[in-house]
Amino acid sequence: MNRRDLLKTGGAGLFLGSSGFPVISMAVNRKPTLRVMGTHVTLQESIRRQAEQDLGFNIEFYPGGSAEVLFRAATDPAAFDLYEQWSNSIRVLWQANAIRTIDVDRLRYWPEINDLPKTGRITPDSPMGRGDAPNKLLFVQDDGTLASAPSGRVSFLPYVHNTDSFGYNSDDVPAGVPYETESWGWLLDSRHQGRVAVVNAPSIGLFDLALAAQAQGLMSFRDIGQMSRHEVDQLFEILIDFKRRGHFRGVWSSVPHSMDLMARGDVSIESMFSPAATGLRGRGVPCIYAAPKEGYRAWYGVMCLSAAVDREHEDMAYAYMNWWLSGWPGAFIARQGYYIANPERSRKYLAPEEWDYWYMGEPAAYPLKGSDGRISVSEGERRRGGSYHRRFANVAVWNTVMETYEYSLTKWKEFLLA
Repeated sequence: MNRRDLLKTGGAGLFLGSSGFPVISMAVNRKPTLRVMGTHVTLQESIRRQAEQDLGFNIEFYPGGSAEVLFRAATDPAAFDLYEQWSNSIRVLWQANAIRTIDVDRLRYWPEINDLPKTGRITPDSPMGRGDAPNKLLFVQDDGTLASAPSGRVSFLPYVHNTDSFGYNSDDVPAGVPYETESWGWLLDSRHQGRVAVVNAPSIGLFDLALAAQAQGLMSFRDIGQMSRHEVDQLFEILIDFKRRGHFRGVWSSVPHSMDLMARGDVSIESMFSPAATGLRGRGVPCIYAAPKEGYRAWYGVMCLSAAVDREHEDMAYAYMNWWLSGWPGAFIARQGYYIANPERSRKYLAPEEWDYWYMGEPAAYPLKGSDGRISVSEGERRRGGSYHRRFANVAVWNTVMETYEYSLTKWKEFLLA
């Protein structure tokens, strides 16, 4: 009897873990291992340990820079069982036949997932951000294409998500007003020359700098989520000129790297992910995570099933995907500033005061700890950008792989080498 048959029987070899999840066991004293590839954003040791404890099988994390892991996953699906990154990776992975469809019926909490990944809007009247809103890539159609029309098969499990912007050290850059004076244009402000860093990811950093160029009035776009070749050329002509004049201090490829740049005092302002800003405040660096008046660059986390996964590891992968939406993980990542697809299930794992701060945009009733256990929020502080709904009602563009993506890669390399 193989493991899939064993799971179906519900009999010997299947017992409940500490949180009620089915634990896959073997007759021999060897636990199977699930391999998860992705970025440092979610592949954290605390998460791995808790998942192993709850699920009863070994889990190995393979974190790396976003461009690095996407290339590896697209070229070698046998190197992972599950892949975690952002929705802009889906087009690349799907076209490379590196991932397979996920059966909605096997996703325990699918009905609890809110409308954002299913429709692209947090509420029916919220504006739709430019580019690849997650719903455009979610549902697998009968002809094998990806689209927004609901079906029983999806290309990814929607789970962690957030609105991204930039962080700045308020000791060096005077604090702005959320949605009023804070602007993407600050990344290209001459006052910060030599003390600016950007993320080294073409489908992410490209939009940060495009929003900055547009905010500075240096150029405009017909559709910032689908730039033409001419617009890409114009943008990189501007960016390469800034780089040659010494405007940028460098680029970063991981959250720890971005934190080190600001903690060492190398930069005053940089495109940033929320955990870095939270972590820096926990280390005593007064990092403010901006709420740009032009709107956020948003992303949606995707969990994908390898096209090469075998039947045994497929069952483990579904167990792990369901675990992620079971409550504890969503509360853990809330403390680093991220949201989960079914937030109400995580609510009971957060103190009421934590929920009010992270999701509702209310002032912190007392000092709050981040996911690293350090104080990251001062008493009385409000979350920059306000509530969950307000933040996602202000999306300028989603992380996107444009039709000109391959061309933009060559221009990005020119930018790095300039």
